[in-house]
This record gives sequence, C-alpha cells and structure tokens, in this order.
Amino acid sequence: MTSDVNENPAEDNDPHANDAAPYGGGDPYADYRAGDFPFTDLVDLADRRLGAGVVAANDEFFAERENLLNRERAVFDPERFGHKGKIMDGWETRRRRGTDAAHPFPAPEDHDWALVRLGAPGIIRGIVVDTAHFRGNYPQRVSVQATSVEGSPSPSELLADDVKWEEIVPPTAVRGHAANGFEITGGRRYTHIRLCQHPDGGIARLRVHGEVVPDPAWLATLGTIDLIAVLNGGAYEDASDRFYSSPTQIILPGTSRKMDDGWENRRRRVRDTNDWVRFRLVAQGAVRAVEIDTACLKGNAAGWIALQGRNGETGEWFEIIPRTKLQPDTLHRFPLHAQAVVTHVRLDAFPDGGVARMRLHGTLTEQGAAELAARYEESGG
Repeated sequence: MTSDVNENPAEDNDPHANDAAPYGGGDPYADYRAGDFPFTDLVDLADRRLGAGVVAANDEFFAERENLLNRERAVFDPERFGHKGKIMDGWETRRRRGTDAAHPFPAPEDHDWALVRLGAPGIIRGIVVDTAHFRGNYPQRVSVQATSVEGSPSPSELLADDVKWEEIVPPTAVRGHAANGFEITGGRRYTHIRLCQHPDGGIARLRVHGEVVPDPAWLATLGTIDLIAVLNGGAYEDASDRFYSSPTQIILPGTSRKMDDGWENRRRRVRDTNDWVRFRLVAQGAVRAVEIDTACLKGNAAGWIALQGRNGETGEWFEIIPRTKLQPDTLHRFPLHAQAVVTHVRLDAFPDGGVARMRLHGTLTEQGAAELAARYEESGG
C-alpha cells in the first residue's frame, strides 16, 4: 500500500499538521487539495449504480453514513445547521471521550467504523478517502480492512468472529479538506470493506477502484450475458477523448438518467478523424447481438458508429458493425448474422458525440470460461 501522505508525518509532533485553513468565504473548493491517482481510471467497485451500499456504522451522530457513496462531490453550506450541529455532506461521528476526568482523551485503539458492501466484488487497486470540507474535524488517521463473504450477509454476520478481515490500509495519517489516495497491492478478490477513522471525525466521500472479478458459476447460470458489462467483469481500456465523462459509464447497468451519465466527448474539429473507445470483455466470448443506446443525448449524440473486434491482445481487428447512422435519444439493436468471437471491441463515433450505453449479448467460449474460472480461483474466490 502506498499513500499520498507521509506514513510518519509531522502530526506525531503536531496533531494539526494536516489541518486545512478555516473556511474564509467564497468558493469552498478554492483551497481543496486534490490528488492525481493513476488508479482512478478503474471502475469504482463501491459505486451505488453497481449495487454498493454502506450497510452499517457504529456512529453517525452528525452526518449519515450513506453520504459516503454519493456520486456528486460534497457540498458545503456554511449557514446550514440542525438540532445536532453543523450539517455536513459526508459521514461524521461525534467526538470520542476517555473513560473519566483523569483520562479525557480516547484510548489509542479507539476508532469509528463503517461497513461497505461493494457493488461488484473484485480486486482493489486503489482507494480515495475524500475529506472535502472537513477542515478541522477530519480523522487523524484512517485504516481499511477487506473481506470476502458471498451472498447477502447482514452486518452482524460480517462482524462475526469467524469472518476474516485483512488490513489493506494500515492506520495512516490523512489531510483535511483533501483527496487522500492509497494504492493497494495484492490480487485478492473482496466483497466488503470496513472503513475506520481514528479516533473519530468526518469523511465526505469514499471511492474503491479496482477490477471486477465475477463468480463464473453465476454467469454460467445466466446463460446469455452482457459480455462487456462492468458487473460481469468488462472494462474500459482506452479512449480518444474523456473530456466530459468517463467511457466506463457506457458499460454501467441500467439506462442513462441524464446527459452526463454516458460517454460524451468534446466537439471534434479536425477533419477525417473520429473519436473511439476500446473495451476488454470479461473473457473470450461469442457475441450474438449488440445494443447501442443514445438515451438523453439529443443534440450531441454520435452521428454514426462502427464496431470492431479482435481475439487476443495481438489479434487483427475485424468489422462487427459497419458504419451506421444513429438516432438521438434512442435504443438501437443489432442482431449479428454470425457470432463474433472476441476478447476486445472498439467503438468508433463519427465524427464525435456521445453514447449512453453499449451491450454485447452472448456467451463465454470454452476458452473464455476456463480463463475466468482460473482468475476467480487465483484471486481467492
């Protein structure tokens, strides 16, 4: 695990070394300490659109635990107070106290925690603990544990003595009003994490970036599946343009709810060029039908699209769908005359414009099923 904060920080001598300045008016994000973390291009396994949730917390006196997974960045209203105090857009616990007047500070091991169910089980590559607007009331340190429990366990089942939790982020100092990133090494598959703040405080948002590793038995039971869906292990690899939104949104579940809930690029001005995005399937699969949806994209949908595929990292690209005109705010369905056996696809948009969702309906090949089963076993599934 690597962090953007010194693991032996000055806060050992000065517990306020990582504080942000008090809010002085104007744009509350003007002095926000952002971070540039390479793993944030990976899917957020704790995205509520994938089914993630904060299932329990030991304390949420000032602000509800559910705020941790809100997709929008945290909002700060300096005038907003409630019966319990300042209303913050995040998860905030009360101030911990010691045992008696002679020991007013909490014990070193005291901490608060929240249990998070990942929407898609997978290998965690990086975590962002965002303390936006928590300037002097953020936790002094955070830690993260992870476990793998199949099914739909209750909080009490997750906290049972027989459940093994692995520490993937040891107690580490964080900064207030900042994005705190932690790169995670290791290749195990997890279903839940436990976010801890030491000893107390507030966290605005949590992001858990990684690679989805689906259960092969579940996919086999489904039969025909979406071979590129995030929930099934599909992944975005590269794109010509990510100006307005991430291409990962094309393979999210459900229908796009608004214009920025898909992939939209900037206006292309160089003639004889076009925008494109490349995806990796969960494993080698035989595609039988394709859906391209331009929901909520009315004046900025792609004018035409084409779809290519290849089998293997070095395979030759071949045509799956020729250049075809799209309609705005419309679901388009393309049954294929012959199955396309592929591991990767490339969607071209001509000359530019947005696509809300893409589905590749088909089945894993025998080789693809074996590859997925091996990966599942190797990751501890």
